Amino acid sequence: MNRSFSLFGGLALAMSLVLSTAARADDYKSDPVHSFVVFDVHHLNAGFVYGTFVGPTGDITYDPDDLSKTKFDLSVDTDSIDTRNENRNKDLKGPDFFDAKQYPTLTFKSTSVKKTGDNTMDVTGDLTVRGQTKSVTVSMEMTGTGTGMRGETRTGFQTSFTIDRRDYGMTADPEPVIGNTIHIIVAIEAIKQ
Repeated sequence: MNRSFSLFGGLALAMSLVLSTAARADDYKSDPVHSFVVFDVHHLNAGFVYGTFVGPTGDITYDPDDLSKTKFDLSVDTDSIDTRNENRNKDLKGPDFFDAKQYPTLTFKSTSVKKTGDNTMDVTGDLTVRGQTKSVTVSMEMTGTGTGMRGETRTGFQTSFTIDRRDYGMTADPEPVIGNTIHIIVAIEAIKQ
């Protein structure tokens, strides 16, 4: 009786450890080499101008079983903007637009995450551009999990959303020279810590 109680107790303890580990939120670091920020804006009501920023850095906490524990805290180097034209890059880094000297980073910090599907979620958070912070809600997809060359676990996230540049103090060159709506794609590959 003592032996079987001990065996049962050991199994119960092992099961509880497995369940508690499975339910734990995992911490990740964004890998800027494999992460991207791409944007486009309408020009002269004709074509679209595209640009990129160097991939975002920051921390992610991800719990697929309880998304209320999931958090995103990411930043992008404003000075890294690239539209494949040096003069345009210089203008965008200047005081009329991103003002990179005064505001060297763009940041996003989530305030809530809600499940919307098997691999999708609505992420609400504070987006700060040019020192101005606005609450935005974006639809985020967890795009998959894989193993890196060093055996590390990598998980991907992607979102696509729009903002109005005027909300962040970028009022130079009004429409139709430059459209007010900026479409942004953020793709993150993050490494489990």
